[in-house]
Parts: sequence; C-alpha cells; structure tokens
Amino acid sequence: MKKSKEFPRFKNEEDERKFWGTHDSTDFVDWGQAEILAFPNLRPTMKTISLRLPEFVLDELRAMAQKRDVSYQSLIKIFIKDRIDQERKQSALR
Repeated sequence: MKKSKEFPRFKNEEDERKFWGTHDSTDFVDWGQAEILAFPNLRPTMKTISLRLPEFVLDELRAMAQKRDVSYQSLIKIFIKDRIDQERKQSALR
C-alpha cells in the first residue's frame, strides 16, 4: 500500500479550490486507517418476493400480528430476522 500524502496548508479558500480542482483527494487518505461505519438509521433496500404459505399459517400470522398491532408482513420480517440472528449465534459457537 502506498503512503498517503500530507494535506497542504492553504493561504485562502481560492488557493484550496484551485488545488482540489487539479488533485485527487484519495491520494491524501490512508485507507488502511479508515473506519468501517454503520448507518443504523438508514432504511435497508427492500426487494419484493412472492411467498406461498398454507392458509392456516397465514391466518395464524394475521391473528398474532393483530395482537401486536403490526401488519402480518412486518411480523413475518421480524420472525425471519430473529431466526437469522439465532442461526448466526449458533454457527458462531460451533
């Protein structure tokens, strides 16, 4: 990995504007020291899928969702996410 350059000092904003107009800012970043950030408040990208369920399962989901005051679609997403988290924990212990 090449060493990053040091940021120059500028006398004024005009000098800085000219400099960045002709230089690549990525030359001044040490990507090895960069932090990976999470943005937990961003909404994840959603993809529509078709899922066939037995009617009695859908009826139960609707009843459970109504008790929790959420849509049955949201409840399905919660259940799936919870199960994925469980599986990840179990596989990490193996």
